[in-house]
Amino acid sequence: MSEITVRPLPTTPRECQTRGWEEIDIVLVSGDAYVDHPSFGIALIGRLLEAKGYRVAILPQPRYDHEADFRRFGRPRLFFGISSGNLDSIVANYSSNGKVRDLDAYSPGGSPWRTEIREKKNRYRPDRSVLVYANLARRAFPETPILLGGIESSLRRFVHFDYKQNRLRGSHLSDAKADLLVYGMAERAIVQAAQLLSGGHPLEGIAGTCVRLSEAEMVAFELECAEKNQILVRLPGWDEIQADSRRFMQAERIIDRYARSRADRVLVQKQQSAWIVQYPPAEPLTSLEMDQLYELDFSRRPHPSTPDIPAYKMIKNSVTVVRGCYGNCSFCAITRHQGPRITSRTVDSVVAEVDQISSRPEFDGTITDLGGPTANLFATRCAIGSCPKHDCLYPKICKNLIFNEHLFLELLDRVADLGRVKHLFVSSGLRLELLLQTPNLLEKLIRDHTPGNLKIAPEHTEADILVLMHKEGHDRLVSFVELFRKISKKLQKKAGLTPYIISAHPGCTEEHTRSMVKKMQRLGLSVRQFQDFTPTPGTLSTAMYVSGRHRDKDSPIKVARNQSDRTRQRRIIERQFSGKSNPDKMARSAAKPGRKKGNSRKDRGGN
Repeated sequence: MSEITVRPLPTTPRECQTRGWEEIDIVLVSGDAYVDHPSFGIALIGRLLEAKGYRVAILPQPRYDHEADFRRFGRPRLFFGISSGNLDSIVANYSSNGKVRDLDAYSPGGSPWRTEIREKKNRYRPDRSVLVYANLARRAFPETPILLGGIESSLRRFVHFDYKQNRLRGSHLSDAKADLLVYGMAERAIVQAAQLLSGGHPLEGIAGTCVRLSEAEMVAFELECAEKNQILVRLPGWDEIQADSRRFMQAERIIDRYARSRADRVLVQKQQSAWIVQYPPAEPLTSLEMDQLYELDFSRRPHPSTPDIPAYKMIKNSVTVVRGCYGNCSFCAITRHQGPRITSRTVDSVVAEVDQISSRPEFDGTITDLGGPTANLFATRCAIGSCPKHDCLYPKICKNLIFNEHLFLELLDRVADLGRVKHLFVSSGLRLELLLQTPNLLEKLIRDHTPGNLKIAPEHTEADILVLMHKEGHDRLVSFVELFRKISKKLQKKAGLTPYIISAHPGCTEEHTRSMVKKMQRLGLSVRQFQDFTPTPGTLSTAMYVSGRHRDKDSPIKVARNQSDRTRQRRIIERQFSGKSNPDKMARSAAKPGRKKGNSRKDRGGN
């Protein structure tokens, strides 16, 4: 279908009428403005359900002072699907230190506020959006099933930490009194749920979902599982975790292990008044299925009612080529949400999408990204198919991980050869230890496909902290910098590196930070992109933050929890890396005898 003929999914009753719809099957609610682009989860799920024959309407950023917006389309025949949007609402609304953000890239004009009145009740996106929206949907139509999904619900499906409230909370599924929670990438589960509801069947046994059971229902469920030889894994429950924070770490480690192993296990956790039952994860999409998903018809534009969405401007000419991650970084929830297995699109499918993008009259000649969570995991695979560990990059690259450098190079060449493409960049994150294994790819990226500096994420330099982060040792960074500069010199390119650092990660002290700064200076690297650790739900780093315990041992670690401790670590970095400083000069000066610590000019540095 020509892109000119592609209409966005309806957001008003009038738009439904133009399609000849008298009834809506599914209403998808989002904390984001509606952008009909495959980088936006609601658009992706909406188009998939549409392709399956369902009448889908979008309710973007509804008002939450009353339920009127939730009555906009009348009662949905099947269900409300509720998401906070592309971000967890607390992450979207607050910085790592709990300060209100003054920018929301997923809202009109980038403003978090509906009007100039900067009051909490006047935000486009409420705190804990999923809970607020679910309550309003229930008030509007008490009998309509409510399904929760997206990143916020996915990572808050069990007892979790809320850093804004600085306390543990129960499962979103329990708090929202919803009928189903879809975790991870939702395509298979949401379609199955729609099919079951269409046939009048209960929402039971769907891979990639959680359900809420009463005490009596839990007893019956346990008997049913015993009859089927289905193994249940009991997580420490609400009362146990409240009594001993180490039990929170125990629960998170179990969740993490089974998220990576993809074992056929049912996880259960007692909440305050109910049980949460998590069925095993859904199978990842195949390459063919992923191609078909991204080849659905999208207008690839914001809805006409809200044309100015900053997030759209950033990704409008980008293409997703890979899902999942073989890494297992403690601070990252990608493995728990997208899964530990890699799915890559075919080169033909990606080229076809870029060709469609470049045919638009507004195309400026630049493809801003071919990527995903980690761009250079594209086309990698496991030689043995899979394993229970699924920890392929730590403490070193697994011998069974197969790289397909040739296929990534082919992808870059074929996209770059499209006549209307003048510039092709890879802006997604790159794993530096993988680039060491693919020097030809690294050379091509430096020569042709890097916008400005190459972005890498060593996160830290100190061995103790890297172990807690589950990241490769500092020697990998040293080797990479050497190779990068060698290739840059060969190509006569004045290429630079932008390292990303996490400040005040659990276990990190001021001494660790000072040592990190010195090592970065010795490498001639300037750290201007850094952020304070944010204890977001669904990560082992957050479990370390809450419990004060090592991720792999039951030993105590130091945790910078109060603002003053976090600020002191931050300022060590800010003092040493001024925006006007020359990294090479700083490295030389730092090595001079008698130089005092911390006497470079202060600057605001990263965020």
